[in-house]
Amino acid sequence: MSYRRHRSARNWGCRLHEITWFGLRAIVLENELLRVTVLVDKGGDVAEFLYKRRDTDFVWLAPDGIRNPRDVAGGASDDVAAFLDHYEGGWQEVLPNGGEPSTHRGVALAQHGEVAGLPWDADIVADEPGEVAVRLTVRARRTPLYVAKTFRLTGGEPRLRIEEELTNESDVPLEVMWGHHIVFGAPFLRPGHRIDLPDEVAADPVVAEAGLTVVPERGAPSDIHYLTGFPDGDGWYEISDPETALGLRVSWDASVLPHLWVWRELGATREAPWWGRAYVVGLEPFAGHPTEGLAEAVRNGSAMPLEPRATRSLWLTANVIEGGATR
Repeated sequence: MSYRRHRSARNWGCRLHEITWFGLRAIVLENELLRVTVLVDKGGDVAEFLYKRRDTDFVWLAPDGIRNPRDVAGGASDDVAAFLDHYEGGWQEVLPNGGEPSTHRGVALAQHGEVAGLPWDADIVADEPGEVAVRLTVRARRTPLYVAKTFRLTGGEPRLRIEEELTNESDVPLEVMWGHHIVFGAPFLRPGHRIDLPDEVAADPVVAEAGLTVVPERGAPSDIHYLTGFPDGDGWYEISDPETALGLRVSWDASVLPHLWVWRELGATREAPWWGRAYVVGLEPFAGHPTEGLAEAVRNGSAMPLEPRATRSLWLTANVIEGGATR
């Protein structure tokens, strides 16, 4: 890991720390209200999004916890295990394949492959009491893609901002699925939590038919749905507890990621990989659908085109809601 500027030793205001977690390099970004842990050695995953005032982590930590991809017994035996054997929950970058393993233009891509399993490089780009930021970069191995992603916290705000650039480093046009695999679970998620959506999206009949605005009781059937119709450039959703008025608002550039995958695994799967232990809801901004992988997204026209030597920019924010208002 390299650093472009000196890191101060500070335990107040905005600060950051380099740690090793289960053998993985990680960066912890903190301010007065949030602690966000990013696994640099594993996909740049957000493995912790803790709101300090309520001691509540919004993202799910799987029962087996953090797993170093290099330490999985037997290794990744197939293109599904390559992701699931070291899936800790949390929040992943998914590129260029979403969902099932897929082969496209001669490239075999694993489930949610390929950047989610790679180690990234990291540079500190801001380290002041009022703001901290770290920039992560990675080159894919099977496709000519380069990703730069900056995580940023500002003093006094329970908001994480992510700024990204995705570049096609080849002289041929590409097609990709690009998404953010954000999964909510304990200690935050409980039955009855509300999911609010823009009016244009909430009007989709699927939302009412599937009951997507209220988190079901444990044991309800597992399912996945794909929502679209977000205002151009202004995608958002809120997930909140109506009893405690605590929640999270996720916003993003819907001109880049026009879909929202709603994945619900509510404890009904009694066999692999969940064994009845997962009670989670994934609310995942995406370019491309369904979960059959990139080849299917290209066939149905939902994959994102990327012209030769072109760069696409993306922003996302995750803001804590408390007392019915975004803090």
